[in-house]
Amino acid sequence: MADTPTPAGAVQRASSRPAQLVDRCRKSTSRPWFCQMRPRSLSPEAGFALVAGFVLGLAACVPAGAGRHPVLAGSFLGAAAVLAAWSAGLYLQARRRGRRLPLEIALRPQHYVQACAQASVLLYWGWHWPPVGDAAVLIAGQVLFACALELLVGWSRGEAGRIGFGPVPVVFSINLFLWFADDWFHLQFLLVALGFAAKALIRWERDGRRVHVFNPASFPLAVFALALILTGMSGATRAQDIAITQFYPPNMHLWIFLVALPGQYLFGVAPMTLAAVVTTWLLGLAYFAATGVYFFYDAYIPAAVFLGMHLLFTDPSTAPRTELGRLLFGVFYGAAVVVLYGLLARAGAPTFYDKLLPVPLLNLSVIFIDRLARSRVLRRLDPANLGRVLAPRRRHLAHMAAWTVVFAVLHATGGVGDRHAGQWLPFWREACAEARPGACRYLAARQSGHCAGGSGWACNETGILLETVPGVGETGAPPAPDGAAAWFERGCALGFEPACRNLRRPAAAPFERAPPAVADYPIVLRGSKGPVADRTPAALYARACRQGWPDTCGPAE
Repeated sequence: MADTPTPAGAVQRASSRPAQLVDRCRKSTSRPWFCQMRPRSLSPEAGFALVAGFVLGLAACVPAGAGRHPVLAGSFLGAAAVLAAWSAGLYLQARRRGRRLPLEIALRPQHYVQACAQASVLLYWGWHWPPVGDAAVLIAGQVLFACALELLVGWSRGEAGRIGFGPVPVVFSINLFLWFADDWFHLQFLLVALGFAAKALIRWERDGRRVHVFNPASFPLAVFALALILTGMSGATRAQDIAITQFYPPNMHLWIFLVALPGQYLFGVAPMTLAAVVTTWLLGLAYFAATGVYFFYDAYIPAAVFLGMHLLFTDPSTAPRTELGRLLFGVFYGAAVVVLYGLLARAGAPTFYDKLLPVPLLNLSVIFIDRLARSRVLRRLDPANLGRVLAPRRRHLAHMAAWTVVFAVLHATGGVGDRHAGQWLPFWREACAEARPGACRYLAARQSGHCAGGSGWACNETGILLETVPGVGETGAPPAPDGAAAWFERGCALGFEPACRNLRRPAAAPFERAPPAVADYPIVLRGSKGPVADRTPAALYARACRQGWPDTCGPAE
């Protein structure tokens, strides 16, 4: 059937966006791949077929692994059905109006460089925590969903549909910080859709261009984080598991640092990361000096927060333009993470949302931050003043060099990395004995977790702590029906003899203690890292010695 003539207004709408793209290519010196791609338009049939390919791929995820749970399978099929219905309606409308569908091929470095960095983190993390690998099909399905969504949103608004790497870093970023459990996985697609809706609909004029306000990954993460806090539904997600297990791989901070370097070189975001990390570290040092304990307990900067400082809030499109503004942006983010962590902890809410909530507010402030950076008072402090003779990429290298020096110092001194003393029980046992703020509650929580993991020694120590330190069980170890006796009973069942004797001790008799047995060490020595691999006595005693356990630095018996 021959196409009907296209009305002049429709031609103008369809062609305006490609013309703008051609003009941008002529002026651009930084998008070689993009400028080799000629803007084009598709017939309604071709556009429908393109979306259908993504829809079929999404449906194919069900037999490929997403069918392991009925709600999970229904979520994928439901998302595919929504996309199919939307594309069918758009096809009929385009056919009726004789409209062609403009298509933009967007192969932009800020998308594929960021996606490669995020993919490397997912792979390294997944190597040490298998559930990430199990979620690979689910992540791939979200990418297909997002690709189709970006096309349909553009065409439905009378603009060019876009195809490229843009959806990949958005989906990867979301999945680095928040997954919904299988029973609630339909909300994962809503989470992704919210990010693209905000990108398309919430826009403002900035530097003479109309651009999106919010980072399309951080905005839905913050909105959902707030909703989960208010509804108490964090248990429907795996956010806590994510925050904990991202520290499992060895040298995770170093890995994140290295994979973020290409993006810092290309897009000049190193000042943001540098300022955020240093601000958080200095606030942590001040807290330790005042209290004798660590603010984040087992790290100055947890791995998940460190990841957010590299691959979440550093989107160059929604960050300040000035170099001083980017430094201020990082300072505000680091300070906001610390403040929010404290507020969430005091409110009894999950603290792992600390890195997600501040980003949209910071995105809203970028114009003000740039204006502040250009003010008469502060513009003298702009680092750009020192490097105006350098080309932008050379200034980026200078910022990266400064950040590398700071990271090396932090890594060598335990500010970041795997050797932070707050991971290990000896520090907290000493802090509890000295009655430092919150130390006994945290120690009780850690030891009760080790008890649940199978350490009889930890069960015995938890029971003693509950009996000897008033109020420690209120927010520390989980309550037990029979108080400390339940912990002694558990320890005795695990074969730890002092727990058996404490279970039968007279009321006035002292509690019996003993060092951990060899069977306890693989549990109590892991700290915040993954399972202990080498469980030979010699290796266990050497690890215990390094952590500061008493009487373990001699030869193992």
